[in-house]
Amino acid sequence: MNATKQTIQTDICVIGAGSGGLSVAAGAVQMGASVVLIEKGKMGGDCLNTGCVPSKAILAAGHVAQTMRDAHNFGIEAIEPNVDWEKVHGHIHNVIAEIEPNDSVERFEGLGVNVIQAAAEFVDENTVKAGDSMIKAKYVVVATGSSAFVPPIDGVNDVPYFTNENIFDKKEKVEHLIIIGGGPIGIELAQAHRRLGAKVTVIEVMKLLAKDDPDLTSIVIEHLSQEGINFHEGVNNLRFEQHENGIHAFFDEATSDKTQVCDIQGSHLLIATGRKANVNGLNLEAAGIAYSPRGIEVDSRLRSSNKRVFAIGDVAGPYQFTHMAAYQAGIIIRNILFKLPAKVDYSAVPWVTYTDPELAHVGLTEADAKGQGKEVRILKWSFEENDRAQAEQRTEGLVKVVVTPKGLILGASIVGLHAGELIQPWILAISQKMKIGAMASAIAPYPTLAEVNKRIAGSFYTKKLFSEQTKKIVRFLMRWF
Repeated sequence: MNATKQTIQTDICVIGAGSGGLSVAAGAVQMGASVVLIEKGKMGGDCLNTGCVPSKAILAAGHVAQTMRDAHNFGIEAIEPNVDWEKVHGHIHNVIAEIEPNDSVERFEGLGVNVIQAAAEFVDENTVKAGDSMIKAKYVVVATGSSAFVPPIDGVNDVPYFTNENIFDKKEKVEHLIIIGGGPIGIELAQAHRRLGAKVTVIEVMKLLAKDDPDLTSIVIEHLSQEGINFHEGVNNLRFEQHENGIHAFFDEATSDKTQVCDIQGSHLLIATGRKANVNGLNLEAAGIAYSPRGIEVDSRLRSSNKRVFAIGDVAGPYQFTHMAAYQAGIIIRNILFKLPAKVDYSAVPWVTYTDPELAHVGLTEADAKGQGKEVRILKWSFEENDRAQAEQRTEGLVKVVVTPKGLILGASIVGLHAGELIQPWILAISQKMKIGAMASAIAPYPTLAEVNKRIAGSFYTKKLFSEQTKKIVRFLMRWF
């Protein structure tokens, strides 16, 4: 930590030590640039401390608990697990602690980065103040991330609630968790807590998992419903009250013939209604940086309206994923260090919702493609046709691929066991503008779940291969040759 009061001259000043900021700082300093990294909170940012890492750790704990319940499916005596919430908390934070050294002050100072642990604000177009230090930089990268967005729901300030930023700190048993928000964060934490023994109710004012294909999201919601999670979507007039017996969520819900008022009583409340860009307190106006509540406005090279200031990750958008910040870091490094006019390409952006079954997507959905007026073919393949899925007794899966009539791959969505791994070849195919024949001709080892990718690709040719015309050609060849 630098405590000097003198002005620091540097090539690059990075504000924020989350995924994007750390990637820029590590890459730039190892390529010869001088770097100052400023972080007012914990190194590693949201992903390590309150996001991706702890959420996957609690999901893993829930998976083990559910495996114990489902053992009877394989001829093994099933038992209801005894969940020690304090030890689950210990597991989550042990995982964080194992990864923490990779993002630590010590590691980055060892790489040659000047790390300053303080709040940052712009003084002018190329000067940033952090604590007692003034940093004059040739380039500045703003990587301040995002934080939980809590909408102005009636009564929300009158009841205690969690967000992703503090729910992983709890050690007590959760009897009934009410979750507001049916996006990936809300749905993942719903399943984790349900599997760990809590009653869970998810309330969504719009649509559950709205950004994904409904053909696939319906499979996820049905599976989670079977596990005992209660879902309410499209609700109106949501409000909260604190009673002696717990937190009450009141809302109107439309049924087939009427609207009814619902009263859900819970022991704990989680607000999972999205993220907001962290732009407050930076004094962006002093540097001539245009921004809005959605974040800093950037061009295709991730430059702000001040061309010496770049923005990366959640504060820049348009996708708030850790892997997107890492991708954008490469674009920024090429622009700053090598003076290349590298531009972002969002045509093959993948995302995964880590429920069980997982939900993964890359490229265009069917609705996206048709909304753009594209002529497409839609391919579908069920996990029921996969021998490994049968052996695992996990056949509740579906692959859906969007292609042009000539076979150019535009998008792919997968729901099922390990969908986040199975989406990988489709990411490569779309990013390299490959045709479906490349996937169909690949050899997939047997028996693997990955065979679903080859089988759905092969289905593109099924109608033509087994057509009457093909049969005539084969009969002719067999007769004369």
